[in-house]
Amino acid sequence: MKSPYANYPEEQWKTITKQLVASHPLKKEEIVKAVLESWEGIMRTKIADELQIGVDIFPQPQILGNFLHELIPVMLEKEHPGKWARDRSKKEKDLVYIPDSYYSTEIKTSSNRNNIFGNASYGQEDSSKSTSKLKDGYYLTVNFQKFDPENPGFKPRIQKIRLGWLEHTDWHSQKASSGQQARIKPTVRDNKLLLIYDIDRGGTLV
Repeated sequence: MKSPYANYPEEQWKTITKQLVASHPLKKEEIVKAVLESWEGIMRTKIADELQIGVDIFPQPQILGNFLHELIPVMLEKEHPGKWARDRSKKEKDLVYIPDSYYSTEIKTSSNRNNIFGNASYGQEDSSKSTSKLKDGYYLTVNFQKFDPENPGFKPRIQKIRLGWLEHTDWHSQKASSGQQARIKPTVRDNKLLLIYDIDRGGTLV
């Protein structure tokens, strides 16, 4: 897949990202609504009708992130049946656009206030023989607050939502052989991902 940023200098990345977001089939408001409703649904959830999340049980960030990965596509599929769906195979992005896979979107979540991480494989070049999903394409990223064991009454919230386009070359794996994480540089995060929701700036951004 050809990079939309190919042969363009860094100072033009933000403009290209805005164009990519504008051409995405989902409106920014729809994405934000799906993320926030998913999060509120998680906070209302009871396990076996006994353990209330946020009251009796306080899941770790990885579990909260997994819940978001599952729920966001479900919310969008309900709004757009026949167009959007959850992934059904390892080669599909988390959020599948049925009419055209070009717009299928990978979801990344993090309890870090600003940054997003992937597993180490995201720093590796895709192979045409690989059974894994392509690392290039649209990304929806969500930063959320985690539960505070010292303050059980604290209700975590969604902090930031971004939409944009990343490639495997944007991800940098840890150099240590035991490293299990890949990250993107701040300049990539701020220019290839468009901030569409920021709780500190009043919510949805136009």
